[in-house]
Amino acid sequence: MKKVVVTGGSGLLGKWVVKEFVEQGYEVVNGDVKKPQDPLCQTKIIDLKNLGEVYGLLQEADAVVHLAAIPVAYSHANEVTFQNNVMSTYNILEAASGLGIKKVVLASSESSYGICFAPERFDPKYVPIDEDHPQLPEDAYGLSKIINEETAKMFHRKSDMQVVSLRLGNVISPEMYSNFPGFIHNSAERDRILWSYIDTRDAGTACRLAIEKDGLGAVELNLAADDTSMDIKSRQLMSEQFPNVTDFRSDLTGYESLLCNKKAKKLLGWKPVHFWRDNV
Repeated sequence: MKKVVVTGGSGLLGKWVVKEFVEQGYEVVNGDVKKPQDPLCQTKIIDLKNLGEVYGLLQEADAVVHLAAIPVAYSHANEVTFQNNVMSTYNILEAASGLGIKKVVLASSESSYGICFAPERFDPKYVPIDEDHPQLPEDAYGLSKIINEETAKMFHRKSDMQVVSLRLGNVISPEMYSNFPGFIHNSAERDRILWSYIDTRDAGTACRLAIEKDGLGAVELNLAADDTSMDIKSRQLMSEQFPNVTDFRSDLTGYESLLCNKKAKKLLGWKPVHFWRDNV
């Protein structure tokens, strides 16, 4: 496998994913609405809502990593977020299927579990949250991610395409660790994401492994570091912010992540190696 198209390769995560593939010897094409500040590969300016343009972008590609999206709830009108994220993903999968591409990675999100952007915060059913936890969004962004995961399953049934949907925790690039001292001692900060994070470099490795592995079908994987982003132990975080949650699915004795990453480790042979505690 030689040529990989990365959509959104000019963005916060995308530039690190591009870097990962380039450094591992792949031919990479970035499809985005803007060019990156420090280009590492060819960039094509693309409207992913236009299926014809997507077909052109994916010509001769062996695999696709689809990261491009409106990345949060409420930055745009709800229907704009939904339409953009759902149709761009549908077009990527439709064109990949039509061109015979058999490996796709999608950027999904922990926000699909619903807590992150809910108008009124609610409790997780249990922690750590794994991929079987109910997805209960009340926002167009979280809903778009669920639709995309279901679209992935449909295309797998239709064409046997392997589609790995990565439910990303809060994406953190190396320079962002300088912000951590401002919140790591306040449990009320970042409670909506259960204090999760994932380093862009570890996410890039996961994207590559998800392309290189075979036989995964259509699967959803949480992607998070092994620890929380806080200097408060996980049990204390839960008791302070979610005192009504009593279902603990693992022993929480230290700073363990509350977004379970065991499935990604098992299926991809992946493990995170970049942690905020090594940088702060």
